[in-house]
Amino acid sequence: MRFPDMPEGLTADWLTQLLRAEGFLSDGAIVDVSHEPVGEGTGMMSEVGRVRLRFSGDPGELPASLVAKYPSSNPTNRASAMAYNLYERETRYFAELDPLTSALTPRTYFAQWEDDLFLILMEDLEDYRVGDQASGADLADSETMIDELAKLHAGFWDKTDGLDWVPHIANSYHADNMSSLCEIGWPNLCERFADFIATEIAAMGNRFQEELPRLQATMDTSPVTLLHGDFRMENVLFGRKPEHQPIAIIDWQGPLRGKSMVDVALMLAQSTRTEVLREHEKTLLSRYVEGLAREGVTDYDVEQALTDYELSMLYNWVYVAVVAGTLDVHNQKAFAWVSQMVARQSAATLDHDLFRLLG
Repeated sequence: MRFPDMPEGLTADWLTQLLRAEGFLSDGAIVDVSHEPVGEGTGMMSEVGRVRLRFSGDPGELPASLVAKYPSSNPTNRASAMAYNLYERETRYFAELDPLTSALTPRTYFAQWEDDLFLILMEDLEDYRVGDQASGADLADSETMIDELAKLHAGFWDKTDGLDWVPHIANSYHADNMSSLCEIGWPNLCERFADFIATEIAAMGNRFQEELPRLQATMDTSPVTLLHGDFRMENVLFGRKPEHQPIAIIDWQGPLRGKSMVDVALMLAQSTRTEVLREHEKTLLSRYVEGLAREGVTDYDVEQALTDYELSMLYNWVYVAVVAGTLDVHNQKAFAWVSQMVARQSAATLDHDLFRLLG
């Protein structure tokens, strides 16, 4: 089926035909649809909306509402998404990789892409709590997120050789794009977020970019696993009720192959509240290693995790430069969460004196 204009093209007739073809409707039909935006200002590369459905006849397995995800209407962010093949990567994750891990995601009812168009229809976890990057993760949220990362990483630990469509963190189009956009983005980062980045860190832009290829290569040494690639508060949902799962991971547009600590450092240094991280950092890293061991990965210890963590945190300045320096953050909510991401990364960098690792 041809993709319609989003979201107005997601009509009752179009969705009935689509979901019938996917095997979710037989005798019933969708007779009315309403749309509402979800998470405005929190996503960058895509739009997300809630689609409420009214049926005639038997709705089969379909719930009363779905979440629809489709391309960004912002031309700058959409172009960035295409440069990184984000739409292909997310739809293929749901189709090919989600069944291979115990890490939880919403159930998908449709996932397909073509060129710069894509549509994902997924379970609406409306009763779950959306993570708030601007407020940051407290200790309980940080522990929940660490536990789920251990499940995701353990399932692909040193088992990524066949995933040719998932780019490596080094020597790939992803690595090339990150390098070029970092060069563009670093000055913008320092200008836009001058109140949130330490002066001594802002001055390290050229030095960091010189060392970026070496850092990328280090992030791609064994053990390599599947990374979420954007594991932050806005991309997780937390269960509220006894029947809920503790967490569900969303936004799978950026899966990568690389060191697991890239995800861990991104989450801890950019989402966890600075005061929480300072008090509980080593405990959280130990918890991650213990979680890997429960999933069968027993050859990774806390000492190695600490070494990889610092290097990964330093590497993740490339992520900060690209997000804060090249994407459109004029939306008030987007500016709020990105500014806190910058501030936390800056504080953690100073706490660890990370730029000493550049030699």
